[in-house]
Formats: sequence, structure tokens, C-alpha cells
Amino acid sequence: MIPLEYVPILVLAAVAVIVPVGILTVNRLLGPRRPSAVKSTPYESGIRQIAQTPQRMPIKFYVIAMLFIVFDVEAIFFYPWAIYLRELGPYGFYAMLSFMAILLVGFFYAWKKGALTWE
Repeated sequence: MIPLEYVPILVLAAVAVIVPVGILTVNRLLGPRRPSAVKSTPYESGIRQIAQTPQRMPIKFYVIAMLFIVFDVEAIFFYPWAIYLRELGPYGFYAMLSFMAILLVGFFYAWKKGALTWE
């Protein structure tokens, strides 16, 4: 038998599955299906595509975004560490120092490779 503490989680999981499946099913059953060549063309911001794009998006944008996410997630770890620093004692302090050292090595590596330069 399922413990009572897990019932709200199971209800949430059931709702999270039933609602999207229900919406997609109702859309499939009741929605109009009239495909055409005009509906199949790419559309972005109300501007019709005249020609192919002259160049691809530079990879630097993606690299900077990934580095931002990595360093942003790493900053999230500092808050609980700061809250529980007294309970963690010296072990927690040195563990966070090693964590920061690893991140700094990665940061300086990315900096040296030029991943953070914006052109």
C-alpha cells in the first residue's frame, strides 16, 4: 500500500500527465486539419523570408550561454554552503575551497582559450 505522504505527489504526477495528454487529444479530435503550402512555410516575426540567411549563428553565442549556465549553477551551491558552514566545520570549508579551485581552473582555461571575448 502507498503511504499517505506520497498521495499528493502521485496526484500531481497524474495531473501533470493527464492535462497535456487531454489537451493534445482534444486538439487532435476537434482541431481543423487544412494543410497548405502557405502554412508550411517558415514564419518569423511577421517578416517573409526573401532569401537564405547570409551566415550561420556564431558558436561563440552558444559557448558563452553554456558558460553562463555553468557558473550560474555553481553560484547556487554557495548559498546552502554559507548557511550550513558552522555545522560543516573545517571539512566543509576545505571541500568548498577545492570546489572553487576546480571552477577557477575551468574559468581561467575558458578565459585563456578566448571563450569569454565578445567580438
